[in-house]
Amino acid sequence: MGLSIIKTYIAVLLILPGLVLSGCQSRPSEPDNSLYLQLGERSGIADVVEDLLYLIVADERINHQFKGINVAQFHRHLTDQLCELSGGPCTYSGRGIREAHSAMGITNTQFNALAEDLILAMEANQIPTAAQNRLIKQLLPLYPDIRNL
Repeated sequence: MGLSIIKTYIAVLLILPGLVLSGCQSRPSEPDNSLYLQLGERSGIADVVEDLLYLIVADERINHQFKGINVAQFHRHLTDQLCELSGGPCTYSGRGIREAHSAMGITNTQFNALAEDLILAMEANQIPTAAQNRLIKQLLPLYPDIRNL
């Protein structure tokens, strides 16, 4: 009986790497839109952005950075951008990130305040924490273009 268990264990050890490697092979697949779906598609993202705008207005750490903006245009562009970043069918057509933020002099504190407000907006819309983290991960590469060093 002990030899049978050892043979089974060895067989599993020999087969397992093949299964793992076959799962890693590149296959043509559909684009991953699971984050987009978890965010509630375009309408859910628009709701998050709307709540984010209210939080920005109330946040004295950053609200001065947004004075004088066209709120409807900002809402549309940010919704499109988050939709696109999350794998949705939207296309962001606003100004480039670097161009839009170049003269703002955004500090680390302000950047973090906006990220905090975004998380609060997602929580208010019952976005699962895992989806929140995935969206933040998509936004992180934009940091150098937003934050003026």
